[in-house]
Amino acid sequence: MKLDANLQVVPVRGKGMLKQFIRFPLELYKNCDKWVPAFEDDEFKTLGDRNPALSFCEKELFLAQKQGKVAGRIAAIINHKADEKWGEKVVRFGWIDFEEDFDVAKALVDAVVAWGLERGARKVKGPLGFTDMDREGLLVEGFENESPFTVIYNYPYYGEYLERMGFTKDADWTQRYIDLPDTLPPMYQYASLAEKKYGVHVIRPKNLRQLSIRGREMFHVLNDAFAPLYEYSKLSEEQIDTYVKQYVPVMNKDLIALVVNEEDKLVGFTVTMPHISAGVRKAKGRIFPWGWMHILPQLNPRRNSTVEALLIGVLSEYQAKGAALLMFKYLHENYNRLGIKRLLLNPQLEENHKVQSLFGIYDPQPYQRRRSYVKTL
Repeated sequence: MKLDANLQVVPVRGKGMLKQFIRFPLELYKNCDKWVPAFEDDEFKTLGDRNPALSFCEKELFLAQKQGKVAGRIAAIINHKADEKWGEKVVRFGWIDFEEDFDVAKALVDAVVAWGLERGARKVKGPLGFTDMDREGLLVEGFENESPFTVIYNYPYYGEYLERMGFTKDADWTQRYIDLPDTLPPMYQYASLAEKKYGVHVIRPKNLRQLSIRGREMFHVLNDAFAPLYEYSKLSEEQIDTYVKQYVPVMNKDLIALVVNEEDKLVGFTVTMPHISAGVRKAKGRIFPWGWMHILPQLNPRRNSTVEALLIGVLSEYQAKGAALLMFKYLHENYNRLGIKRLLLNPQLEENHKVQSLFGIYDPQPYQRRRSYVKTL
């Protein structure tokens, strides 16, 4: 889509342009010590043509070029499964980054809108990914804080430009932190009662094979727990297989909690891991050939006193039956043993009052806030 002699938006074609798309933020944020890149290998897998989400999604990637240089990027996505579930026709935008130039930002969004209109879209929303497993939500508060590596960080002008284009708030995710006390909250004295009353207990997998089996169960729990939440679409079996292979091998068994019922069925889980943002930034999102040297030391919880909560899920019928209480007690005990002092919670939907209230005993404090914007076409 040609705009003028100095600015054009073009679709990404070929590996070379895909590499430009993925690496553009490294230049844009080279002087920002709060931004953290995604892992480059993961980006190639997600944005390439072998992403299992493409069995129910369409996508197009665009680059903005100004005077021959990349000035911005954006992904256009239609998740047909989500549209069917929520009864909407939506084109999503994600992976949005651009120089501090309104014309560049508008040209990128216009490209997504035009692509979506050709496919019958009636709304445009974002930043969203293919599914909830991708980065989502534009940062609108907490710019002064270092971003966890699993979420979006962006400059403040992003939101200003979107609002100038007529976008409004559709949903917010709040992210909070907990400074962990050396003693467990009194509430945990009731954990044994929950075990007896509801027949649930914490397990610790002995090896990678057992963890892989439980990993599949985790994503099935996630599909159940997240089903009613904003824009969620059920993960396919192929996606689950991909995520298990991708994430389970790097899980630290001391930093995850799994709760099963009397039939040994997984009913709840929490996955946390060390806060490795500084190492990922130094590695520029590349593990090989030498990026691992920056990341590996931070993976040791005894050398890193901050952990991040990545995923939390409890089956709907067990959400008031002590599963969360058991998980958080188990993790807190492990954190104290390992010398971990701070927990960064995962982004949680503002309207999801159940999960927002789970951590009330810790008096969590605000860290960052992210927003999904919407505009009717």
